[in-house]
Amino acid sequence: MRVLVIGGGQNAEHEVSLASAAAVAEALRAGGHEVSEVTISREGLWEAAGVTEGATVAASLTLAMPLVAAADVVFPAVHGALGEDGVLAALCALAGVRVVGSGPRAGAIGMDKWATKLVAEAAGLRTARGRLIDAADCGDSEFEGPVVVKPVSAGSSYGVSLVRSEQELAPALREAARFDRRILVEEVVHGREIDVAVIKQGGRVRWAAPPLEIHAAGLFDTAMKYDGSAQFTVPAQLSADETTSITRAALTMFDALGCAGVARMDFFLTADGPVLNEVNTMPGLTAASQVPRMFAAADVSYVDLVSRLVRAAEVPGR
Repeated sequence: MRVLVIGGGQNAEHEVSLASAAAVAEALRAGGHEVSEVTISREGLWEAAGVTEGATVAASLTLAMPLVAAADVVFPAVHGALGEDGVLAALCALAGVRVVGSGPRAGAIGMDKWATKLVAEAAGLRTARGRLIDAADCGDSEFEGPVVVKPVSAGSSYGVSLVRSEQELAPALREAARFDRRILVEEVVHGREIDVAVIKQGGRVRWAAPPLEIHAAGLFDTAMKYDGSAQFTVPAQLSADETTSITRAALTMFDALGCAGVARMDFFLTADGPVLNEVNTMPGLTAASQVPRMFAAADVSYVDLVSRLVRAAEVPGR
C-alpha cells in the first residue's frame, strides 16, 4: 500500500518521534509498501519534498495535504501533544483517509492523564490516588508525603519528578508547568513496573503481547528511557494469575478508551494486583522500544508488526 509516515511534532518528544518515524518507514519499505514521509518541525511546519521552504504553518499544511490525499494509509508516528493526542487522527478523519492507531477521542483521553484515571476507575481499574492542580495554584500546594509530580498531558516522562521532601515540591511543580498548565500530583505506588501492549487487527480482533518488566532503581525517567541504561525483561517473570490479571486489565482499558492500532498500558504490579499508571496510544516504535520487544516475544517481527498496523488502519469514526 501507499503509506504516508508522519514524524517530528511540536513538543518535547520531537526527536523521539523522528526516530520512530524513520524506523517505521524503513520497516514498511522492507515489507513491500510504497512509503512517503513528511516531518512536522518544532514550529509546526510540514516539511517534505515539494512543500515550499519558508512557508507559513498553514501554507505548509495546505501544500502537504496532497500527500495525505494520495496515501492509502497515514501512519502518524508522532508522540505527545498535537500528534498522539488525536489531532492528526482528526485531520485524517476529516480527509476521509485511513490512519494507523487510535481515533481522536481515544487519543485525546489517553493523552490526558487525569481523564485516563477517571475512565480507568469507571472501568473498575485501580489507579494511584492523586489530585489535579493548575499551574497558577502551585504556590498554594502543600506537601503530603512522597509524591510523583507530572504534567497532565506530556510523554516520555518529561516534567516528571519524584518528590521526597517539602523543599522539592515547588521546583517539581515549576518543572511540570513547563509542559502543561494542568499538573497531576499522585501518591507513590510501590510495585513492579509492568507494561502490556495491546493490538487491534483486522476484523476488530485485539490481543495482548507478553508483558514486559522495567527494571529501574527509582524513577524511570526521560534520561533512562533514551540513554540505553534501561533494563527490560520480556516476557516478564509473572505467575499465571498475575499474567491473567494484568492482561485482563490492559484489554479492559484498551476497550474502555476505544483504542485502535496498538497501545501500551503501563502498570505497577502490587501485592493487591495491578495499578494503572498511564496509557500510550502512539508508543515509541523503534525496533528497540518496549512495544516491538513485547511483540517479538510473541514471534511477531518488527516488519510484521508495522505491516499489521497498516492493514488494520481505518478512517476514524467510520
